[in-house]
Amino acid sequence: MVRPKIVFMFSGQGAQYFQMGQELFKEVPVFRSSMQWLDARVRELAGCSVIDTLYHDGHSKAKIFDRMLLTNPAIFMVEYALAQTLIEAGIHPDLTLGTSMGAFAAATVSGCIDVEDALQAVVNQAAVCEKYCPPGGMIAIFAAPALYEDEALRNHCTIASYNFSSHFVVAVKQDGFAPVEAFLREKNVNFQRVPVTFAFHSDGIDAAKIPGQRFFQSMLYKRAVIPMICCTQARILESLTEDYFWKAAREPIRFQETIAYLETRGNYRYIDLGPAGTLATFLKYGLPNTSRSTVATTLTPWGKDVKNINDMVSKMHREHRVDAA
Repeated sequence: MVRPKIVFMFSGQGAQYFQMGQELFKEVPVFRSSMQWLDARVRELAGCSVIDTLYHDGHSKAKIFDRMLLTNPAIFMVEYALAQTLIEAGIHPDLTLGTSMGAFAAATVSGCIDVEDALQAVVNQAAVCEKYCPPGGMIAIFAAPALYEDEALRNHCTIASYNFSSHFVVAVKQDGFAPVEAFLREKNVNFQRVPVTFAFHSDGIDAAKIPGQRFFQSMLYKRAVIPMICCTQARILESLTEDYFWKAAREPIRFQETIAYLETRGNYRYIDLGPAGTLATFLKYGLPNTSRSTVATTLTPWGKDVKNINDMVSKMHREHRVDAA
Protein backbone atom coordinates (compact mmCIF):
# COMPACT_ATOMS: atom_id res chain seq x y z
CA MET A 1 0.00 0.00 0.00
CA VAL A 2 1.30 3.45 -0.91
CA ARG A 3 1.69 5.71 2.12
CA PRO A 4 -0.44 8.87 1.88
CA LYS A 5 1.65 12.00 1.55
CA ILE A 6 2.00 14.06 4.72
CA VAL A 7 0.93 17.71 4.61
CA PHE A 8 2.08 20.08 7.35
CA MET A 9 -0.54 22.86 7.60
CA PHE A 10 0.19 26.27 9.14
CA SER A 11 -2.56 28.78 9.97
CA GLY A 12 -2.21 32.54 10.34
CA GLN A 13 -3.56 35.41 12.42
CA GLY A 14 -6.66 34.76 14.49
CA ALA A 15 -5.79 31.33 15.88
CA GLN A 16 -3.40 32.63 18.55
CA TYR A 17 -3.95 32.72 22.30
CA PHE A 18 -1.87 33.23 25.42
CA GLN A 19 -0.16 30.06 26.73
CA MET A 20 -0.27 28.31 23.33
CA GLY A 21 2.31 25.53 23.32
CA GLN A 22 3.14 26.02 27.00
CA GLU A 23 2.98 22.32 27.83
CA LEU A 24 5.37 21.53 24.99
CA PHE A 25 7.65 24.36 26.09
CA LYS A 26 7.87 22.81 29.57
CA GLU A 27 8.19 19.17 28.58
CA VAL A 28 9.68 18.84 25.07
CA PRO A 29 13.34 19.90 24.72
CA VAL A 30 13.38 20.41 20.95
CA PHE A 31 10.29 22.63 21.11
CA ARG A 32 11.70 24.64 24.00
CA SER A 33 15.13 25.13 22.42
CA SER A 34 13.59 26.24 19.11
CA MET A 35 11.35 28.73 20.91
CA GLN A 36 14.23 30.11 22.97
CA TRP A 37 16.50 30.52 19.95
CA LEU A 38 13.77 32.33 18.00
CA ASP A 39 12.87 34.48 21.01
CA ALA A 40 16.45 35.69 21.27
CA ARG A 41 16.23 36.85 17.64
CA VAL A 42 12.93 38.66 18.33
CA ARG A 43 14.55 40.47 21.25
CA GLU A 44 17.20 41.75 18.83
CA LEU A 45 14.63 42.75 16.19
CA ALA A 46 11.78 44.16 18.26
CA GLY A 47 13.23 44.74 21.71
CA CYS A 48 10.74 42.46 23.45
CA SER A 49 10.40 38.82 24.47
CA VAL A 50 7.57 36.79 22.99
CA ILE A 51 8.12 34.01 25.52
CA ASP A 52 7.84 36.36 28.50
CA THR A 53 4.55 37.70 27.15
CA LEU A 54 3.13 34.45 25.83
CA TYR A 55 3.74 32.41 28.99
CA HIS A 56 3.25 35.15 31.58
CA ASP A 57 1.33 33.80 34.58
CA GLY A 58 -1.13 36.69 34.42
CA HIS A 59 -2.15 36.01 30.82
CA SER A 60 -4.96 33.46 30.68
CA LYS A 61 -5.96 31.71 27.48
CA ALA A 62 -9.26 33.56 27.54
CA LYS A 63 -7.58 36.99 27.46
CA ILE A 64 -7.52 38.63 24.03
CA PHE A 65 -4.07 38.42 22.44
CA ASP A 66 -4.05 40.71 19.41
CA ARG A 67 -0.97 42.97 19.47
CA MET A 68 0.44 42.15 16.05
CA LEU A 69 4.06 42.93 16.92
CA LEU A 70 3.82 40.03 19.38
CA THR A 71 1.25 37.74 17.77
CA ASN A 72 3.03 37.61 14.40
CA PRO A 73 6.31 36.23 15.77
CA ALA A 74 4.46 34.17 18.39
CA ILE A 75 2.49 32.27 15.76
CA PHE A 76 5.56 31.74 13.60
CA MET A 77 7.65 30.61 16.56
CA VAL A 78 5.11 28.08 17.82
CA GLU A 79 4.45 26.65 14.35
CA TYR A 80 8.12 26.41 13.41
CA ALA A 81 9.06 24.88 16.79
CA LEU A 82 6.24 22.36 16.45
CA ALA A 83 7.42 21.40 12.97
CA GLN A 84 10.91 20.78 14.35
CA THR A 85 9.37 18.67 17.11
CA LEU A 86 7.56 16.41 14.64
CA ILE A 87 10.56 16.16 12.33
CA GLU A 88 12.73 15.19 15.30
CA ALA A 89 10.15 12.48 16.07
CA GLY A 90 10.48 11.09 12.54
CA ILE A 91 7.41 12.69 10.97
CA HIS A 92 8.57 14.40 7.78
CA PRO A 93 6.28 16.42 5.50
CA ASP A 94 5.92 15.72 1.80
CA LEU A 95 4.22 19.08 1.32
CA THR A 96 3.62 22.20 3.38
CA LEU A 97 0.53 24.40 3.33
CA GLY A 98 0.22 27.87 4.81
CA THR A 99 -2.76 30.21 5.02
CA SER A 100 -2.09 33.95 5.28
CA MET A 101 0.73 34.50 7.79
CA GLY A 102 1.14 30.73 8.08
CA ALA A 103 2.83 31.01 4.67
CA PHE A 104 6.04 32.07 6.44
CA ALA A 105 6.31 28.86 8.46
CA ALA A 106 5.31 26.78 5.43
CA ALA A 107 7.96 28.45 3.27
CA THR A 108 10.63 28.02 5.93
CA VAL A 109 9.94 24.31 6.46
CA SER A 110 9.83 23.88 2.67
CA GLY A 111 13.30 25.40 2.42
CA CYS A 112 12.22 28.37 0.27
CA ILE A 113 13.51 30.91 2.80
CA ASP A 114 15.82 30.84 5.82
CA VAL A 115 14.32 30.89 9.30
CA GLU A 116 16.15 34.14 10.18
CA ASP A 117 14.65 35.90 7.14
CA ALA A 118 11.20 34.52 7.94
CA LEU A 119 11.31 35.73 11.53
CA GLN A 120 12.52 39.18 10.49
CA ALA A 121 9.80 39.28 7.82
CA VAL A 122 6.97 38.57 10.28
CA VAL A 123 8.28 41.21 12.69
CA ASN A 124 8.68 43.70 9.85
CA GLN A 125 5.18 42.95 8.54
CA ALA A 126 3.73 43.66 11.97
CA ALA A 127 5.65 46.91 12.36
CA VAL A 128 4.61 48.12 8.90
CA CYS A 129 0.93 47.31 9.47
CA GLU A 130 0.91 49.00 12.86
CA LYS A 131 2.55 52.11 11.39
CA TYR A 132 0.63 52.52 8.13
CA CYS A 133 -2.67 50.62 8.19
CA PRO A 134 -5.97 51.95 9.57
CA PRO A 135 -7.67 49.88 12.27
CA GLY A 136 -10.04 47.17 11.16
CA GLY A 137 -10.64 43.50 11.68
CA MET A 138 -12.21 40.28 10.46
CA ILE A 139 -15.42 38.38 11.13
CA ALA A 140 -15.91 34.63 10.71
CA ILE A 141 -19.37 33.86 9.33
CA PHE A 142 -21.02 30.46 9.73
CA ALA A 143 -22.95 30.41 6.47
CA ALA A 144 -22.47 29.72 2.78
CA PRO A 145 -20.39 32.37 0.95
CA ALA A 146 -23.44 32.98 -1.26
CA LEU A 147 -24.68 35.18 1.60
CA TYR A 148 -22.11 37.73 0.43
CA GLU A 149 -24.18 38.36 -2.69
CA ASP A 150 -26.56 40.45 -0.57
CA GLU A 151 -25.58 44.08 -1.08
CA ALA A 152 -26.37 44.86 2.54
CA LEU A 153 -23.36 42.73 3.46
CA ARG A 154 -21.15 43.21 0.41
CA ASN A 155 -21.18 47.00 0.68
CA HIS A 156 -19.48 46.94 4.09
CA CYS A 157 -16.85 44.19 3.88
CA THR A 158 -14.66 42.02 1.64
CA ILE A 159 -14.44 38.23 1.56
CA ALA A 160 -11.07 37.33 3.07
CA SER A 161 -11.27 33.54 3.16
CA TYR A 162 -13.35 30.72 1.68
CA ASN A 163 -12.94 27.91 4.22
CA PHE A 164 -15.66 25.35 3.48
CA SER A 165 -19.18 25.31 2.10
CA SER A 166 -20.76 26.87 5.20
CA HIS A 167 -17.95 29.03 6.55
CA PHE A 168 -16.18 32.13 5.28
CA VAL A 169 -14.41 35.16 6.72
CA VAL A 170 -14.82 38.82 5.83
CA ALA A 171 -12.40 41.71 6.27
CA VAL A 172 -13.98 44.81 7.79
CA LYS A 173 -12.83 48.39 8.19
CA GLN A 174 -13.53 50.00 11.53
CA ASP A 175 -16.80 51.63 10.45
CA GLY A 176 -18.02 48.38 8.91
CA PHE A 177 -18.43 46.32 12.07
CA ALA A 178 -21.77 47.73 13.13
CA PRO A 179 -23.62 47.33 9.79
CA VAL A 180 -22.12 43.89 9.09
CA GLU A 181 -22.97 42.51 12.52
CA ALA A 182 -26.44 44.08 12.41
CA PHE A 183 -27.07 42.38 9.07
CA LEU A 184 -25.93 39.00 10.39
CA ARG A 185 -28.10 39.27 13.49
CA GLU A 186 -31.10 40.20 11.36
CA LYS A 187 -30.49 37.07 9.23
CA ASN A 188 -29.96 34.89 12.35
CA VAL A 189 -26.50 33.95 11.10
CA ASN A 190 -23.87 32.95 13.65
CA PHE A 191 -20.64 34.90 13.51
CA GLN A 192 -17.51 35.57 15.55
CA ARG A 193 -14.97 38.35 15.52
CA VAL A 194 -11.44 37.16 14.77
CA PRO A 195 -8.81 38.51 17.22
CA VAL A 196 -6.96 40.72 14.71
CA THR A 197 -6.78 44.50 14.49
CA PHE A 198 -6.42 44.99 10.73
CA ALA A 199 -8.57 44.10 7.70
CA PHE A 200 -6.25 41.55 6.11
CA HIS A 201 -6.99 40.23 2.62
CA SER A 202 -8.61 43.52 1.63
CA ASP A 203 -7.69 47.08 0.64
CA GLY A 204 -7.61 47.80 4.36
CA ILE A 205 -3.91 46.88 4.35
CA ASP A 206 -2.91 48.45 1.02
CA ALA A 207 -1.02 51.22 2.82
CA ALA A 208 1.49 48.56 3.94
CA LYS A 209 2.30 47.32 0.44
CA ILE A 210 5.19 49.58 -0.57
CA PRO A 211 7.03 49.65 2.77
CA GLY A 212 6.38 45.95 3.27
CA GLN A 213 7.61 44.98 -0.17
CA ARG A 214 11.00 46.57 0.47
CA PHE A 215 11.94 43.84 2.92
CA PHE A 216 10.42 41.02 0.90
CA GLN A 217 12.56 42.11 -2.06
CA SER A 218 15.70 41.90 0.08
CA MET A 219 15.10 38.28 1.10
CA LEU A 220 16.94 35.32 -0.40
CA TYR A 221 14.53 32.93 -2.12
CA LYS A 222 15.55 29.35 -2.87
CA ARG A 223 13.99 26.48 -4.74
CA ALA A 224 11.80 24.41 -2.44
CA VAL A 225 13.22 21.22 -0.96
CA ILE A 226 9.66 20.25 -0.02
CA PRO A 227 6.86 21.45 -2.34
CA MET A 228 4.65 24.19 -0.91
CA ILE A 229 0.90 24.54 -1.42
CA CYS A 230 -0.29 28.07 -2.12
CA CYS A 231 -3.73 28.87 -0.69
CA THR A 232 -4.20 32.05 -2.73
CA GLN A 233 -3.48 30.30 -6.03
CA ALA A 234 -4.75 26.79 -5.13
CA ARG A 235 -1.70 25.06 -6.57
CA ILE A 236 1.65 23.55 -5.62
CA LEU A 237 4.75 25.75 -5.87
CA GLU A 238 8.41 24.81 -6.21
CA SER A 239 9.69 28.38 -5.79
CA LEU A 240 8.44 31.79 -4.64
CA THR A 241 8.38 35.24 -6.18
CA GLU A 242 9.24 38.44 -4.30
CA ASP A 243 5.57 39.41 -4.05
CA TYR A 244 4.44 36.04 -2.71
CA PHE A 245 4.13 37.05 0.95
CA TRP A 246 2.38 40.29 0.12
CA LYS A 247 -0.19 38.35 -1.90
CA ALA A 248 -0.54 35.84 0.95
CA ALA A 249 -1.68 38.72 3.18
CA ARG A 250 -3.65 40.72 0.60
CA GLU A 251 -5.47 38.23 -1.64
CA PRO A 252 -8.38 36.06 -0.43
CA ILE A 253 -7.56 32.65 1.03
CA ARG A 254 -9.00 29.90 -1.17
CA PHE A 255 -8.65 27.06 1.32
CA GLN A 256 -11.66 25.09 0.12
CA GLU A 257 -10.52 25.25 -3.50
CA THR A 258 -6.95 24.36 -2.53
CA ILE A 259 -8.03 21.22 -0.69
CA ALA A 260 -10.33 20.24 -3.56
CA TYR A 261 -7.34 20.52 -5.90
CA LEU A 262 -5.16 18.37 -3.64
CA GLU A 263 -7.83 15.72 -3.26
CA THR A 264 -7.84 15.16 -7.04
CA ARG A 265 -4.17 14.18 -6.74
CA GLY A 266 -4.43 11.47 -4.09
CA ASN A 267 -4.90 10.82 -0.38
CA TYR A 268 -3.11 12.73 2.34
CA ARG A 269 -2.37 12.87 6.03
CA TYR A 270 -3.14 16.47 6.88
CA ILE A 271 -1.45 17.55 10.11
CA ASP A 272 -2.49 20.91 11.54
CA LEU A 273 0.48 22.65 13.16
CA GLY A 274 -1.46 25.80 13.96
CA PRO A 275 -2.06 26.72 17.60
CA ALA A 276 -5.80 26.06 17.65
CA GLY A 277 -6.47 23.26 15.15
CA THR A 278 -8.40 25.68 12.95
CA LEU A 279 -7.47 24.16 9.61
CA ALA A 280 -8.17 20.64 10.87
CA THR A 281 -11.66 21.83 11.81
CA PHE A 282 -12.16 23.27 8.33
CA LEU A 283 -11.16 19.90 6.85
CA LYS A 284 -13.55 18.05 9.14
CA TYR A 285 -16.39 19.84 7.38
CA GLY A 286 -14.72 20.43 4.03
CA LEU A 287 -13.31 17.10 2.89
CA PRO A 288 -15.54 15.21 0.45
CA ASN A 289 -17.36 12.20 1.88
CA THR A 290 -15.45 9.94 -0.48
CA SER A 291 -12.04 11.14 0.70
CA ARG A 292 -9.65 8.59 2.22
CA SER A 293 -7.44 11.34 3.63
CA THR A 294 -6.98 11.70 7.38
CA VAL A 295 -6.69 14.80 9.56
CA ALA A 296 -4.72 15.29 12.78
CA THR A 297 -4.63 18.16 15.25
CA THR A 298 -1.55 18.91 17.33
CA LEU A 299 -2.23 21.95 19.53
CA THR A 300 -5.55 23.10 20.98
CA PRO A 301 -6.54 25.61 23.67
CA TRP A 302 -7.82 22.68 25.77
CA GLY A 303 -4.50 21.10 26.65
CA LYS A 304 -3.09 17.55 26.52
CA ASP A 305 -0.85 18.68 23.66
CA VAL A 306 2.05 16.38 24.55
CA LYS A 307 -0.24 13.33 24.79
CA ASN A 308 -2.01 14.22 21.56
CA ILE A 309 1.26 14.57 19.67
CA ASN A 310 2.81 11.43 21.17
CA ASP A 311 -0.32 9.42 20.32
CA MET A 312 -0.33 10.73 16.76
CA VAL A 313 3.37 10.03 16.25
CA SER A 314 3.06 6.49 17.63
CA LYS A 315 0.04 5.78 15.43
CA MET A 316 1.79 7.07 12.31
CA HIS A 317 4.89 5.00 12.99
CA ARG A 318 2.74 1.88 13.48
CA GLU A 319 0.85 2.56 10.27
CA HIS A 320 4.07 3.16 8.38
CA ARG A 321 5.46 -0.18 9.50
CA VAL A 322 2.25 -1.86 8.35
CA ASP A 323 2.34 0.01 5.02
CA ALA A 324 6.00 -0.92 4.50
CA ALA A 325 5.22 -4.58 5.14
